[in-house]
Amino acid sequence: MQTTHFWNQLDLCRGKIIPLLFVAFLGTSSYSFGQGLFGLTSTSGSDHKTISYGFFLAGHNSTYRIEYTDAFMDANNPASPNVRAIFPKYSPGFSLGFIGMLRFHDQMQLLFTPKIGFYEFNTEVEYFNDQIDLEIVGGDLVVGQENLGKTINYTSEATLIELPLLFKYRSVRFNNTRMYLLGGGSYQFRTKTQEEANLEDIVTTGQDFTIEMGMGFEIYFKFFKFAPEIRFSHGLNNLYQAENTHPDIQNAIESIRRKTITIYLNFQ
Repeated sequence: MQTTHFWNQLDLCRGKIIPLLFVAFLGTSSYSFGQGLFGLTSTSGSDHKTISYGFFLAGHNSTYRIEYTDAFMDANNPASPNVRAIFPKYSPGFSLGFIGMLRFHDQMQLLFTPKIGFYEFNTEVEYFNDQIDLEIVGGDLVVGQENLGKTINYTSEATLIELPLLFKYRSVRFNNTRMYLLGGGSYQFRTKTQEEANLEDIVTTGQDFTIEMGMGFEIYFKFFKFAPEIRFSHGLNNLYQAENTHPDIQNAIESIRRKTITIYLNFQ
């Protein structure tokens, strides 16, 4: 009689056993993944605490909002005759800070998010060329368009300490996500002294108040919450200091205010 071997018997069922084991493994892995990241074991964590904490990393694009003076817009007697236009440009930067949350209600919180931000503000100034094109049309001398002259980029770097105070309204939790809106104000001050800032071509003061508005959503993981967010910041103070600005443009600018768009990655 031929001896029956265990491995031979297993070989006969291999076509059925391997797919069954694979399906079972996928089912177990999917359940564990859901439990560990977005699943039922992802508790509310800090949601029920009166005071809770977190931190964030952020990247931003910032620019100046520049208003021209009436004299600069006067074509007959311009304040800065050599300047054709002034264009503020968006410039990237980053910031980091901490989150302190005071819970009033499951859907309402007060946030204090102190941070340090690293900013760069670029402003392009276009100058007229002193020479004028002349051309003869039908025997008459006609003055053509003025040639555009050089374009100079003026850069100002600033490290700002920001102290936002925000109200946050959240939706009811759906599974392991929430949407939220927030708004409030912030006080900002620059770390460099005014004497250092006076050496720049476009001079601004160091303190500002801003309005902050944004939205985001919370994702519940097993041990923490992750909340990506977009926030808009509009400066209220006129930061421009004409007396120390470059003479070519000091009479062309009426006011300068900051404007920033920031993407936050919050961990709570």
